[in-house]
Amino acid sequence: MPDQYVARSPADMPDARTMLGQSGLEFITAIKEGRLPGAPIAGIMGYAMHAVEEGRVSFRGAPAFEHLNPMGGVHGGWYGTLLDSAMGCAVATILPKGKTYSTLEYKINITRALKPGTLIDCTATLQHAGRSTAVAVGEIRGVEDGKLYATGSTTCILMSP
Repeated sequence: MPDQYVARSPADMPDARTMLGQSGLEFITAIKEGRLPGAPIAGIMGYAMHAVEEGRVSFRGAPAFEHLNPMGGVHGGWYGTLLDSAMGCAVATILPKGKTYSTLEYKINITRALKPGTLIDCTATLQHAGRSTAVAVGEIRGVEDGKLYATGSTTCILMSP
C-alpha cells in the first residue's frame, strides 16, 4: 500500500469541529498531505489518496491476497469500496465549511478482473452539485497497462449537521 497516515484507533479520527471547521477541499487535502489521518478502511483495502483538486480525487493502490474471494478473484467489494471512497471524496471537495455528505447510493460495473498486486489508479470526478445532492463518477485503471477495470457512479446527500 502507498504510504499514508491512516487512523488506527478511534482516538486518531478527526473530531466534528476539525471536519466542519474547514471546507471539504481543505479537509481532503489535509488527508492527502498527511496532516490528518485517512480513513481506516484505506489501510485495510490497500489504497491511499494520490491526487486532490476541486471536484476530482484519485486513489492509488493494489489489491492483495487478503482481498480475494473464495474463487481466487479480487472480491467485488474491493472495487466497490475503492470507488465509493474516491467518488465520495470528489463530492467532499466542493463542500463549503460546515457541510458534510453521505452516500445515498452507488453502482459499480466491473469490466475486467484484476490480479493481486496490480497497481491501479481510481479517479473520481464530480458531475453535479446541487443544494441537497451531488453526483460523481469514477473509474479504476491499471497504472502500467492503462486498461479499464471498473466504473462507478454515486449520488450523495449534502447536509448541515
